[in-house]
Amino acid sequence: MPLRASAILFDLDGVLADSTPSVTRAWSAWARRVGLDPDALLPQVHGRRAIDTIRAVRPELDAESELATLVADETSDNADVVEIPGARALVGALPADRWAIVTSGLRPVATARLVAAGVPIPSVMITAESISRGKPDPEAYIKGAAALGVAPADCLVVEDAPAGAAAARAAGMRLLCLTTTHTAPELEPADLIIPDLTHVTVRVGTQLEISLR
Repeated sequence: MPLRASAILFDLDGVLADSTPSVTRAWSAWARRVGLDPDALLPQVHGRRAIDTIRAVRPELDAESELATLVADETSDNADVVEIPGARALVGALPADRWAIVTSGLRPVATARLVAAGVPIPSVMITAESISRGKPDPEAYIKGAAALGVAPADCLVVEDAPAGAAAARAAGMRLLCLTTTHTAPELEPADLIIPDLTHVTVRVGTQLEISLR
């Protein structure tokens, strides 16, 4: 049976754009600068607001100042960011008022990555500046639904990270997960788990119908 929804809310990194090399370089450099092991830190950063990670691992630092350094690095370092397979085709098939991006990243970083990946910038984009509580809190997804004028229960979320998947579940939304950055067991429970967006098609009608190829 297809997944039906009135609107689709996409996470960005690992869902529409593969920014893993950029994320790894920026966070590894930051970790070394503040005396952390990059290999231990990197699994903690996916799907979360950068400022929340900074506050969690180095609470004694000026989080806003550290965030500014990271944002500068991540905004300028996107030469090898590419689309997640199937991303452009899927969002290109959707009406502009039926989809949005809900990301833990800041708007300058999100915009730079979308441009680098060749993915359209949507009319609605909820970013870290838009919220007071980051994923796994559902605030960002609830705001995304409200901005599109759609009830949370009528939304489908596309995610790749456990924190984002938890946020979608807490918001009462349907959930499609990609195994681009995490394994299927880490993302469950979900309505559907697939490798990337080439594995689904969408039919646009009164509702959107997302089916497996």
